[in-house]
Amino acid sequence: MAVVAGTTPKMGHVAHDFSKNPLLVYWEMTQACGLACKHCRAEAMPTANPLELSTEQSKRFLNQLVEFGNPLPHLILTGGDPLSRRDIYSLIDYANGLGLEVSITPSATPELTNDAIDKLKAHGIQSLGLSLDGSCAEKHDAIRAVPGTFDRTMEAARHCGRLGLPIQVNTLVAEETADDLPAINELLSREFPVMRWSLFMLISVGRGKALNEVSPAEGERIMRWVFELSQHSLFQVKTTEAPSYRRIAIETMRGSGMHAPEMKSSSVYHGFQIRDGHGIVFVSNLGEIYPSGFLPLRCGNVRVDSLVDIYRNSEIFRGLHSPDQFHGKCGACEYSHICGGSRARAFAYTGDALGTDPFCPYEPTSTPLGA
Repeated sequence: MAVVAGTTPKMGHVAHDFSKNPLLVYWEMTQACGLACKHCRAEAMPTANPLELSTEQSKRFLNQLVEFGNPLPHLILTGGDPLSRRDIYSLIDYANGLGLEVSITPSATPELTNDAIDKLKAHGIQSLGLSLDGSCAEKHDAIRAVPGTFDRTMEAARHCGRLGLPIQVNTLVAEETADDLPAINELLSREFPVMRWSLFMLISVGRGKALNEVSPAEGERIMRWVFELSQHSLFQVKTTEAPSYRRIAIETMRGSGMHAPEMKSSSVYHGFQIRDGHGIVFVSNLGEIYPSGFLPLRCGNVRVDSLVDIYRNSEIFRGLHSPDQFHGKCGACEYSHICGGSRARAFAYTGDALGTDPFCPYEPTSTPLGA
């Protein structure tokens, strides 16, 4: 699950207080999906759960998003495969009618035809997210566990390019994919227009337990490569579930003599503070409310609870909004407010969502960040 193209905060718009208004609301419309990806957070299944939100329940949920007020969150439709829902287009229309911007992350199944992409654009989808975990069919399809997904993904990306529909490409970073990242970057640079490339650092949840996370040291090396790449890439490059990338970016920019005003104009600055449960909220196909899709702490259900109230006032979210409540290294770190560590990874490893992110090897100092 990653930020999709077109969701960067816009300069001049109302500033976000992420403890009050999320930037992104991820809605897992269904768990139905024709793929069986090795790292699937949702542990997707061939058919939909009969208890998933109905069309009318879905509309009531969408109405709740407007209650956040200005600035409204950006809605990301995910799954499973959202294209497997028969009411997908009517729900997109309904969300647009409420004034919401909507993006989608479909699966590369036979449902993802050029006609379907045409229809998504015609119904006002802002951008589309595609997963690409290998630079060739052999490598990508080995992760996706269904032959043909690489070719289908490439065709979908090329068709989005022909339509002028912005795309974000999401790539898993694990031991199984790390060596292929430069080749994937080369592929993206030459094959089709890309708005943003998001590298998701694996967290061992769902089917992701079948793959191997890179070590903290290797993660640091990859993130330094990402930052260097971002300085001359044709598209934006970012990380997901690796907020320590922000520390690396600051260290690198400082080392080059860059001052605060220049740092604030960089693309990485716009992601500062955003983390699981702070700037992000996730609603499952059953209506359950979570801080993110990778942080399985159920906080309520939109069928009976107010999403706005849960996000702003529930005990779990209030803790995630407040880095001063974090424990261990993340609580002591001078970068805690702009980074805060992956709360999902902290929970996966320690059972404490406010604990230390084990992916970050940095040892905090007593020096204030602004010193």
